[in-house]
Amino acid sequence: MDFREDSSRFGPLPISTSRNMSSSSSTFFSANQSPFFSPSSSTCQRSSSIGSEVLLGRLKHQTSSGGISDLEALDANVGFISADTSQMPAAGLSGDSRKFDRASSSTGLSNSTVSVFSNANDIVYSGQREKQSRHGRSHGNLLTPSSVSLSTNRLRSCDVFIGLHGRKPSLLRFANWLCAELECQGISCFISDRSRCRNSRKHGIVERAMDVSTFGVVILTRKSFRNPYTIEELRFFSSKKNLVPVFFDLSPGDCLVRDIVEKRGELWEKHGGELWILYGGIEKEWKEAVGGLARVHEWKLECQDGNWRDCIIRAVTLLAMKLGRRSVAERLAKWKEKADKEEFPFPRNENFIGRNKELSELEFILFGDISGDSERDYFDLKARPRRKNLTIGWKKSNLLEERRKEHKLDEASWKGKEPIVWKESEKEIEMFSSDFRPKQYQPRQKPGGRYVKRKRATKILYGKGIACVSGDSGIGKTELLLEFAYRYHQRYKMVLWIGGESRYIRQNYLNLWSYLEVDVGIENTLEKSRIKSFEEHEDSAVSTIRRELMRNIPFLIVIDNLENEKDWWDHKLVMDLLPRFGGETHIIISTHLPRVMNMEPLQLSFLSGIEALQLMQGGVKDYSLTEIDALRVIEEKVGRLTLGLAIVGSILSELPINPSRLLDTINRMPLRDLSWSGRERTLLRRNTFLLQLLEVCFSIFDHADRPRSLATRMVQASSWFAPAAIPISLLALAAHKIPEKHQGTRRFRKLLCSLTCCCSSSYIKRSEAEAASMLLRFNIGRASIRQDCIHFNELIKLYARKRGVVGIPQAVVQAIISRGFVYEYSEHLWAASFLLLGFGTDPVAVELKVSELLYFVKEVALPLAVRTFITFSRCSAAIELLRLCTDALEAADQAFVTPVDKWLDKSLCWRPVQTNAQLNPCLWQELALLRATVLETRAKLMLRGGHFDIADDLIRKAIFVRTSIYGEDHPTTVSTRETLSKITRFLATMQINSSP
Repeated sequence: MDFREDSSRFGPLPISTSRNMSSSSSTFFSANQSPFFSPSSSTCQRSSSIGSEVLLGRLKHQTSSGGISDLEALDANVGFISADTSQMPAAGLSGDSRKFDRASSSTGLSNSTVSVFSNANDIVYSGQREKQSRHGRSHGNLLTPSSVSLSTNRLRSCDVFIGLHGRKPSLLRFANWLCAELECQGISCFISDRSRCRNSRKHGIVERAMDVSTFGVVILTRKSFRNPYTIEELRFFSSKKNLVPVFFDLSPGDCLVRDIVEKRGELWEKHGGELWILYGGIEKEWKEAVGGLARVHEWKLECQDGNWRDCIIRAVTLLAMKLGRRSVAERLAKWKEKADKEEFPFPRNENFIGRNKELSELEFILFGDISGDSERDYFDLKARPRRKNLTIGWKKSNLLEERRKEHKLDEASWKGKEPIVWKESEKEIEMFSSDFRPKQYQPRQKPGGRYVKRKRATKILYGKGIACVSGDSGIGKTELLLEFAYRYHQRYKMVLWIGGESRYIRQNYLNLWSYLEVDVGIENTLEKSRIKSFEEHEDSAVSTIRRELMRNIPFLIVIDNLENEKDWWDHKLVMDLLPRFGGETHIIISTHLPRVMNMEPLQLSFLSGIEALQLMQGGVKDYSLTEIDALRVIEEKVGRLTLGLAIVGSILSELPINPSRLLDTINRMPLRDLSWSGRERTLLRRNTFLLQLLEVCFSIFDHADRPRSLATRMVQASSWFAPAAIPISLLALAAHKIPEKHQGTRRFRKLLCSLTCCCSSSYIKRSEAEAASMLLRFNIGRASIRQDCIHFNELIKLYARKRGVVGIPQAVVQAIISRGFVYEYSEHLWAASFLLLGFGTDPVAVELKVSELLYFVKEVALPLAVRTFITFSRCSAAIELLRLCTDALEAADQAFVTPVDKWLDKSLCWRPVQTNAQLNPCLWQELALLRATVLETRAKLMLRGGHFDIADDLIRKAIFVRTSIYGEDHPTTVSTRETLSKITRFLATMQINSSP
């Protein structure tokens, strides 16, 4: 539901102040006694809307057959309701009408209740749903019309009525969220802004829903007390003792009749006064309705700017408990506990400095407005031309058409200067100004005389729910996004953090299934008439996640460190993973790319001079002017990168050294002679001072933990792990496996001895936890929200990989193999596979012994591939992993059957040894059987994708191996032959169906 979609169609109804809405004439005061609500009455009476044409009493509408005729459309998105007056019962709606089938809730309830609602301009009907189905591209609109009847029983099954008044975006967003969350938990809702109803028919439907609802939720704002419909709802539900008020940007203490009438306090100086006159009734009734809020002691739901999520969860929990649905409350409690532990990837930086302007601009880009303390950090925005129906990245033709329209608009309308104005439309909030003259397009000319079209980025979109932050590595993009997520997480149901590295982004995206409570696993299509291909399975899994993100429940998706616009595996656009822009779910992307999806990013600048000094000073605040000048020099030489400034501040806080002495030490630190290429040159070579600073840190670690620093080796090992949080125990295990040869410099140990002599005794013989603590204190590593895990910056990992010794990749792979398959470490299992098997054009970086290779394939690769295929529907990646494992095992088998060196022929045995297989027959047999297992697994997975011919070939190879070793009658051989029979049947069926 989106209240904003049709908000422009219906204006507010005029209010007649002459109407006396007393207790005897109020629409709902005696609703239960009204024949309009009586199921036994043969005459249906409809209460009229409150408008200029409304007089005292009620208008009675009676059809010749005792029903309501010609029910018109409720909403453009909802469809229409037609009635058969000859068969319609007196107390409800009947006849053939539209059924509204929305995406099923994430809880998987098959018989849950759902709503049919409009956009706060009309009415909303909620009833039981007999059948649930999912539609992949609902795009935030939860309703899809079909055919079913709205019976009397359905009207009587409404659990919650939600009433509101106003068109404020934040209010509509909150109401959308509350209704959608109730629907997801199987609680049927009827939501309406009655002031937007156009005629008496719709008012009558709303009144019925109010009467049959178990509870009435009324969202109260400052303007609600001047709305006659809100006052009627308060009086009606108070009389039934089922009122649930939600104070939106208010508190119960603010809703006192005396303060409102007499305009007391800052809140009511503007909005107070004799609001009962606007109500249209008498003052006593208005005071009774407002005063009744103080008697609702059980609920007291207050929704302020910083507690939206808590308020909605509490409201849904309380309503579920009152409705007797304890399982809903228990499910919400478990989800909230999980979200509190795993929502953010890193703890909040309590020493976050600056970036207030950027945070305010991000808020404005996403929401279209700013509120609260962010208003003080208001910023200037560039005016931009008007853009209608803007689409980013979906189709090239749409972009070209948009550009043509924009060019025509520019030529026709940009003359002179006019003040900037804000326009609020149905779909977006944009800023328009004529103080913008588009440049004439001049194509660039190549040396050969040809012209090439210059790419032009789309301007920043405000209020569309997507933002992109671009900047150099180490400048603080992740810190900015993390602070924004912590500040505004209450405006979303959950913050979903995704690592944007091209090899891992798809898996990170599919990992969201556990938070969205959906199933992305591969379906068992063997029993169906049509078998899906691998691509269809993968698209279905992605669509399942996208569908959940395009509901009216707001999520914040953070894609951190997006490496490429295309996925590494299949080169599909990352855009295909994201929900449609403009919905309730918001997206923030951080990247080093100059442009993402043809959209202009927010360029992140450096910290100001004062903020940089504050970050570098650490715990010492009383430096002299000479030391302040030294800090200024360090700031300039380190490239003003936030990462370098934080490391400097940590060194000054941890060691008894002043800035000038630290500057001299960094300048005297020799730089290693390393080769740079590609992006490495851009990241590191241009900032040699930062590399010298890192060398100072490593030298401090080496001096503190003689003879070999565990902390330094952990940093070196981290460079070969996946770009995710690394378990400290696994990292330390890999560090211990690094060869003894240490290529560190000892030239400046005497120089650093004077710096660390006072604390060297406390750093000797550190354990794993102490080494990790040292990395965290010096800001080389970063604490993760996952217990006993640590994360490293991309710059640090890149430099550590360049300066590392030979054999570190081997140590990392061996450490991962020793742990076996642990699904929490799936990113690192893939990293080990990349190093060992050589995906794509990557060379094989690690050579293992045959015994280690067997253990890796059996204990790591096989379970990883099966889980990736079955649980996440990543068919191509799983199949490729098994194919490379097969190639590695075949290469090892080929080495076994190759004749050995001639000197081995001079054996003391009677018969000379010919091959390695004869030297170690048990190992060769284990290798052959494992290869058969991999072949059979590949065949079964190929069967799921309809590749019967490939599956047939693979399973026959597996049978040959097992028959050669075990024989024909062995159980494993028999089982493999049964698989072959199954594949043969499917292959024959496919050939019959495909034949003309």
